[in-house]
Amino acid sequence: MVIASRRTLLKGAGALALAGAIGAPARVRAEGKVLKIGQLGVMSGPEASWGLVNKFSCLATAEMWNAKGGVEIDGELYRVEIVSVDDRNDPKLTVSGAERLTGEEGIHYFVGPNMDTTATSVRPIAEKNKAIYIPYAFARTVYTPPAENAILGMIASYQVAPVMYKILKEERGVGKVAFLARNDSDGLLQRDEASKVAKNLGLEIISSDTYEPSITDFFPVVANAVSASPDLIIMSSVAPAHCPQLMRAAREMGYTGLFAAESAQDIKIIKEVAGEYGDGLVSIGGASTPEIRSAYMEDFIEKYNAVAGEWNDEAGTKAYALEMLLGTLQKTGAAGISDIEIFKKAIPDFSMKNPFLKEEAALTYVGMADFGQKRQIGVPMVITETKGGEFTTLAIGKVES
Repeated sequence: MVIASRRTLLKGAGALALAGAIGAPARVRAEGKVLKIGQLGVMSGPEASWGLVNKFSCLATAEMWNAKGGVEIDGELYRVEIVSVDDRNDPKLTVSGAERLTGEEGIHYFVGPNMDTTATSVRPIAEKNKAIYIPYAFARTVYTPPAENAILGMIASYQVAPVMYKILKEERGVGKVAFLARNDSDGLLQRDEASKVAKNLGLEIISSDTYEPSITDFFPVVANAVSASPDLIIMSSVAPAHCPQLMRAAREMGYTGLFAAESAQDIKIIKEVAGEYGDGLVSIGGASTPEIRSAYMEDFIEKYNAVAGEWNDEAGTKAYALEMLLGTLQKTGAAGISDIEIFKKAIPDFSMKNPFLKEEAALTYVGMADFGQKRQIGVPMVITETKGGEFTTLAIGKVES
């Protein structure tokens, strides 16, 4: 179940408090205590932004904890070490990367990968080597029993689409939509799920086209959609490198309507490639806006900028993955570091203060409604619109249960 309203501010929590109050157990820094966390994802090619934001978010979070001496688990401090692998969006490389992380590196927790095909391909490795992973892919089979090792790290396309399309129908007068889907499992899944949502809302689907991930000429792809004169062009699973090229091609052919994407985008690439044609994109944004972010999130942004060189809006969502893993391991105790069964048992009732929101709110695992078990991080749902070369907040909400 999704709860959202236009510019509804979520309640959150301030910065995490350091242990050390009177009467608190003394913390012991054991010599050489290291907690290795993996990061596996696409960091080259058109989708590179998705994996790189995961990497930089993990590195920034690790540096924040290590600057405080490490993360405290069972009274001992562990230095957090990130081991990163680029899978180039190739399932074969994803499998070998997962084997390296969970085999030779002995890692039981890793962030990623980023696509349906790669997230599905690592499931046997995660189950064999007893690892928990946090993909950014939407295939329900990855999170639905009997699968139980994957935890969705963001809002799924089929969770945001009903909210997004309802707003656009009621407030922007959208009635006719055209789909442009990347011709792979991610794109076709998002298109099919979004088509159901559009029909349920009474929207008319006037065209539906696909394109290959290796596309270089975008004009033939958008020609049919533009000629049908839709109010909204929905780009299913569009890569950050392709989104502004599709937008620019459509605008140059005379399209004046809106665009939508249920996958995260990169405003820097949009400005550089689409330029003056970059306005009018409604998409899932990073789970942090100035209205809701805490001092701890501001610190994370500063650290992320130092690590990555510049801010990426999607990092507001991907900040949650490592923070959630560490918070859960603090609850399970040291035994959970090597025994993921203990971690799994902690998931249903786990709750911590959300460190990224400035007002009081609990951060929990969700997903019962969509997956039949809690296998999703309860990140805020932020829907954005590009205006004047920036992401502006259109709506804020959350996934319940």
